[in-house]
Amino acid sequence: MAETTPIEARGYAHPDALVSTEWVAQHLDDPAIRIVESDEDVLLYDTGHVPGAVKIDWHTDLQHPLQRDYLDEESFARLMGEKGIAPDTLVVFYGDKNNWWATYALWVFQLFGHTNVKVMDGGRKKWADENRPFSTDYPSYPATQYPVAPRNDERVRAFREDVLEHVKRKGQLVDVRSPEEYSGEKLHMPDYPQEGAMRGGHIPGAKSMPWARAVNPDTGEFKSADELRALYEGQLGLSGDQDTIAYCRIGERSSHTWFALTYLLGWPNVRNYDGSWTEWGNSVRLPIER
Repeated sequence: MAETTPIEARGYAHPDALVSTEWVAQHLDDPAIRIVESDEDVLLYDTGHVPGAVKIDWHTDLQHPLQRDYLDEESFARLMGEKGIAPDTLVVFYGDKNNWWATYALWVFQLFGHTNVKVMDGGRKKWADENRPFSTDYPSYPATQYPVAPRNDERVRAFREDVLEHVKRKGQLVDVRSPEEYSGEKLHMPDYPQEGAMRGGHIPGAKSMPWARAVNPDTGEFKSADELRALYEGQLGLSGDQDTIAYCRIGERSSHTWFALTYLLGWPNVRNYDGSWTEWGNSVRLPIER
C-alpha cells in the first residue's frame, strides 16, 4: 500500500475539510455525524458501504424531477429529515471515482447553507485498499425536523449568463474535462458514449486542467497544497485572488476542482458552472474555441 502524508501536513488552507479513513473508522457510531455515500455507480452502495453510511443518489435525490435544476428547499429539508440529518449534523461525504460525486453532493449542500461538511480523503478506494469493513445493512436513523431554509445559488454556482459576462471580462476559467473533450475531439470522456452536445470544444479563454490531476492515483487522496498550486498557479498561471469559474460536462467533475480550489487552496471566489458543456455546447451562437 502506498504511503500517505497526513492531511494536517499537506499545507491546506482548510485541512479540516478532509478527514482520514481512520478518523471515520473511529467515528462510525457518533450520533452527531452522518456519513454519506454518493457514487457515479448508483448501485454500488447496495454491494457494500461504510458501516452506518446513508446513500444520497446524485440523480434521484439531488435533482429536480422535471426541470434541469436541483431540488427545491422543501425537498432538501425533507431529504435531510429522512436521512436523520439535522442543521448541526456534521456530514462526511465519500464515494467512488476519487470522491468525484461525493464533492458534487457536498457542493449541492452548500446551496442550502449546510456548511458543516467534510470529505473522507481517498473515498471508497482507500477504505477498500485498507481492507476496512463494508456493510450491506441499510441503516435507519430517527427522522429530524430540518428547517426549510432559502436556497442561495449565487455564492458557489455560475449560470450561462454569468459565464458569458466572465468571458467578456477575460476572467479565469478552468475546463476540468479530458484533453480530448477540451480540444473538441470528443464530446464526453473516453470510453463513455459520445453524446450530450451538438458541438465540441471549450469556452473561449478556458484553461485545461483535468479534474483527476488533483488526486494521487495510487491512494485516491488529494495532492498536497504545493502540488495543487503547481498545477493551477504554476502550469495554468491562475491567481487565487481572482474570480474563477470551473466547468466540465454536467458540473460533477468541476465540483471536485471547486472543492480543491476553495477548501484546500483557500481561493475565496470560485464558482461551479453546472450547466457546463451540455448547456454550452448545445446553445445557439455561444462562442466556442478549439
